Amino acid sequence: MDVLSLPLALPDGVDYDESIVVTYLASFPADVPIPKLAPALAIEQSTGTWLPVPGETPEVRRRHIAKVIGLYEVPDLEFSVPKTLETRNYVIQIAYPEINIGEQIPMLLTTVVGNISMGGRIKVLDIRFPEKYVRGFQGPKFGIEGIRKLLGVPKRPLLNNMIKPCTGYPPEVGVELFRAAALGGCDIVKDDELLANASFNEVQARVKLYMEAERQVYEETGEHTLYTVNITDEIPQVFENAKRAVELGCNAIMVNFLAVGFPVLRALAEDTEINVPILGHCDVAGAMYMSPFHGISSHLVLGKLPRLAGADIVVFPAPYGKAPVLKHKFENVARNLSFPFYHIKPTFPMPSGGITPSMVPEVIKDLGTDIVIGSGGAIHAHPDGPVAGAKAFRQAIEATMRGLPLKEAAKEYPELKVALERWVDPFGKGIGL
Repeated sequence: MDVLSLPLALPDGVDYDESIVVTYLASFPADVPIPKLAPALAIEQSTGTWLPVPGETPEVRRRHIAKVIGLYEVPDLEFSVPKTLETRNYVIQIAYPEINIGEQIPMLLTTVVGNISMGGRIKVLDIRFPEKYVRGFQGPKFGIEGIRKLLGVPKRPLLNNMIKPCTGYPPEVGVELFRAAALGGCDIVKDDELLANASFNEVQARVKLYMEAERQVYEETGEHTLYTVNITDEIPQVFENAKRAVELGCNAIMVNFLAVGFPVLRALAEDTEINVPILGHCDVAGAMYMSPFHGISSHLVLGKLPRLAGADIVVFPAPYGKAPVLKHKFENVARNLSFPFYHIKPTFPMPSGGITPSMVPEVIKDLGTDIVIGSGGAIHAHPDGPVAGAKAFRQAIEATMRGLPLKEAAKEYPELKVALERWVDPFGKGIGL
């Protein structure tokens, strides 16, 4: 038996410097023989197919076959399978030769998800990359430290506003919403993901007006504001949108990274002519991670992969507001964006989705201060207007940094007081009560 050509190996018997290790959850009816299915999956996603072919020689298999290095049933049945058991769950680890994939994301997804995604209840739980693979990626141009330097904000959480309404207005209306958010203290103002290069509100028109307003606000407040214009579009227009925005003086861009694809995000990040931070928006992500038995786990879709592709900031749903997300999954996304990852710079995590000033202390408690707090409606719907809405968030951030309870801080901050009274646990999650 040529052991080295088998789709099986001990965890200690593979070269981790040359392998991408993927962890899967497999959940199948009890009569499905997963110990036989797992090696078949490894063959299917590397050298072979459902039956032997002449070209799949022992030499080819030794160099290119994927190997099952871990197969763990949960619970860990040892002696018998209960007759009443309908489903058996396994954690499977497969080591894929890095040489099969190369330093790119499309073939990574084709290899580790690919046909497996149509094979039943199988979900990618995690991916471990060797340094050799990651070396081929630049990652974020700016990252957390670079954006802090651009804005001159060394420590506190940054504040982002999503302009609302989402779409349907001309640039002349949008610029006043931008101006108000910036005057109130927003460090970043982004387009909504639903507004890009629309016929009634084009990228170039927005950039010209908004960046003039940014200059005016800076002269008044001494604080710069990044405007992340949404350049999402077809190829090659997405690149033309980005380059024209930068030429017109835009100081950041935004892209719906899953809608355009990871290669587009990477190309934007690695283009030397687009020397501004990139904010990645997470729309479409739920289709990839929401199922507990299919797809790819959220910390990869929203964390490690967009960071690898070069996003400086990534928007993702937070458990405090309107989003249905478990807190430990949310925190794992943030870790995958910001914890050490070879040479790749940390990406700013940007929790969002119904966040109000009352939630600020818990957001900071959970994620720390190297975050961007995203708010749309709670700024623009503040009873005293969006300037007051932005001020209320800045006041909540300042109070939290000082260790001051928000109810105490509200005694000296009228905008915060109004916000706390207006939104008392709006999503029934017991936050800020």
